[in-house]
Amino acid sequence: MSYLQAVILAIIEGLTEFLPVSSTGHMIIASSLMGINELPITKIFEVNIQFGTILSVVVLYWKRFVQSFEFYKKLILAFVPAAVIGFALNDIIDAMLESITITATMLIIGGFVLIYVDKWFSNANESFISYKNALVIGFFQCIAMIPGVSRSAASIIGGLSQGINRKAAAEFSFFLAVPTMLAAGVYKLITDLLQLEVSDIVKFDWPKIQHGFEIIKPEDLKLLLIGNVVGFIVALFAIRFFINFLTKYGFKLFGYYRIAVGITILALMAMGVDLRV
Repeated sequence: MSYLQAVILAIIEGLTEFLPVSSTGHMIIASSLMGINELPITKIFEVNIQFGTILSVVVLYWKRFVQSFEFYKKLILAFVPAAVIGFALNDIIDAMLESITITATMLIIGGFVLIYVDKWFSNANESFISYKNALVIGFFQCIAMIPGVSRSAASIIGGLSQGINRKAAAEFSFFLAVPTMLAAGVYKLITDLLQLEVSDIVKFDWPKIQHGFEIIKPEDLKLLLIGNVVGFIVALFAIRFFINFLTKYGFKLFGYYRIAVGITILALMAMGVDLRV
């Protein structure tokens, strides 16, 4: 992977991670067209640069993160379903991630959902999120374990279903991304990058941990650093854009866009392009 390819992927991640369009689908197309989808570093890179986008949320909404302990209790409550279900169904989720057809299909189905979601929840105008609301949103987020659904879309729709308005639902989705993506990212880096078991970390098996870090190449660290910096900067602008756009225009345009991306993936597959997550 070149530095230019790393920057391109980081820009795509920063733009799509918090939009309801599925960053997974975009990464599939981008890495495949650049011919780097088979490289071991690509999957690791795509997981790692999420840390940069997570940091953008904390920076933009830092006041919320220092406001009160109640804020964290709601986040933890919303995070629990994904943590439990994700751990229990990890092998099934990994298997689904290998299916490009599932990703493309869910992009298209999700697109149609977004086209009509504004009509379905036209009366959603509450800004306060209760503990019950947070838990329901957490369960909705679990739907995004199916590749192509979009974590952002699932959790925002979960908020709308509870009567929460677009802005509040979107912002809570951003906040919920912090513990969710952080936990998933750390787990994937431990198992994929360091090639360790979680038990090795818990038992502090230093020889295995040390060997895991020796696997990382200096050039890989440079790519990961560049990716996180670029992803962080781009995500800052993407979040602001999304909030303003969503408040004024709703989800319909994102729905059409998802359908177009899903059809593009299926078309590339039909043409024999090698696609891999």
